[in-house]
Amino acid sequence: MTEIDAARRTRIAERLKEARKLAGLSQGQVAKMLGLHRPSVSEMEAGNRRVSADELARLAEIYDVSVAWLLGECPETLDAQDPRLELAARELSKLKPDDLKRLLKLLAAMRSDSAANGAGG
Repeated sequence: MTEIDAARRTRIAERLKEARKLAGLSQGQVAKMLGLHRPSVSEMEAGNRRVSADELARLAEIYDVSVAWLLGECPETLDAQDPRLELAARELSKLKPDDLKRLLKLLAAMRSDSAANGAGG
């Protein structure tokens, strides 16, 4: 395996894990949906097991993200079409109103800190 292949496999593994966590699913739940054993999902997320095209398509469907995003072919920067925004919005909708207010204040503080430090977000 070349360095490029290894880096790509690592990127895909990281995206699979991130998408699963954002979807609020356990490895066991995903394995059951795919008809696999849990260690298979663990191996995919560790980059130790190849993911077939069929599995990749099914995972994208389960996690409600694009295959391109799972493959790391989409940019890391957030845009309005980024599936992570939708996943985050789903999680935010589960918060109690007071918790949501606190989180929004925290985000505003983080944004103003970034602007003050010239980080730009």
